[in-house]
Amino acid sequence: MKRVTPVLALGALFLTALPAHATDTGPAHRDSYGTKAVYAPGQNPRTYQQAPAGYTAVFTENVSRHGSRAATDGEDGATILALWNRARADGQLTWLGERFGPDVQALEAAMSGVGYGNLSGRGKDELRATAVRLTKRLPSLLASIAENGEKIDVVTSGQGRAVDSGTVFATALTDADPALKSAFGPARVDKNLLYFHKSSGGADYQKWLATDERLAATLKSVTDQPASHRAAARVLGRIFKPAFVQRVVNGEFSSTADDLAAAATAVYDLYAIAPAMREECPNGRGWDFGRYLAPRDAAWFGYLSDAEDFYEKGPSFSDADITYKMAQPLLDDLFEQVEAKRDGTSTLGAELRFTHAEEIIPLAALMRLPGSGRAAAPGETYTYATTTWCACSTTRRRPRSRRAARPSGRAARSTT
Repeated sequence: MKRVTPVLALGALFLTALPAHATDTGPAHRDSYGTKAVYAPGQNPRTYQQAPAGYTAVFTENVSRHGSRAATDGEDGATILALWNRARADGQLTWLGERFGPDVQALEAAMSGVGYGNLSGRGKDELRATAVRLTKRLPSLLASIAENGEKIDVVTSGQGRAVDSGTVFATALTDADPALKSAFGPARVDKNLLYFHKSSGGADYQKWLATDERLAATLKSVTDQPASHRAAARVLGRIFKPAFVQRVVNGEFSSTADDLAAAATAVYDLYAIAPAMREECPNGRGWDFGRYLAPRDAAWFGYLSDAEDFYEKGPSFSDADITYKMAQPLLDDLFEQVEAKRDGTSTLGAELRFTHAEEIIPLAALMRLPGSGRAAAPGETYTYATTTWCACSTTRRRPRSRRAARPSGRAARSTT
């Protein structure tokens, strides 16, 4: 049977807008948070395209990244706080730098309290809101699932934040419609399907990631350039006095930070994760880490993060498919689930999958979704000027779920 590319809740279909300012790589994207960008609906629900007259939804499925979370570990905080403590002891903090250390300590305490790598309060809210939008979008489907005794299958990668995302999502659905409780069985774990970059199916990828000389050289050429050094100096210059920044440049503190860029990257990483932890901020107003990076510098470090993800997870090099060919079983599963529903061999009303950026980004590249269809040609370097790809648009924007539908009064089933 000829397959048609489906519309999925991948968060990969809508490109982000561009701001007026630019970086050395061309126009910068609207935000600079990379895969840490928090969730936002892809569009106003009132503007969703309506299903054709006479069609009724009979099945829905998605592939969703987990919600916003705390940082994986406290390494960034430890790296920059070591420098901050030394600068404070030497009287080398700027007036803004005096505030920086306590802010980092408070953010790290909040992340430790949530649990490094775990869903934040905002992440849970994101999943609840997405589930509520599903109930509003497909009320008749959910009612028929409950009425007909169909099942809703929840599948996760097995990683804590993905498992918790599935639980929060399912709970929000049953809170909205208690009749759905009987539709849910125990959630399943399928690492080969939803954590393939670290499963047996990703063995070749792991080897390539660790040993490929072209990849290493390309990433070095992107990161180790004058623009990076200038941006790093400006970032640290907001926190430390010039003499101390020069000591970092000279490698005096290599035991606590490799170099200027590593220290500035730690500041950027804290900036990028801070919005995910908004609800854990003691004052309730969120963390203002944007004051520690000028917009152009946040955009630059966001570009460097995007470049790394582009080459390591996304479309990458035009003459290779190592980054995304391992997503083929997941793409096959998407079709197999809806085809089974069409053929009458499935009792599922919904298939809900919860995974990670390392799976979403390759899947988008495999499907050549808008923004993910163009790889870097030989001799070409990834920039925002040469491609519309950016990590925030492949992991965070959430359009409608893929749906199976049938004409009213007929038994035949098809996909929209």
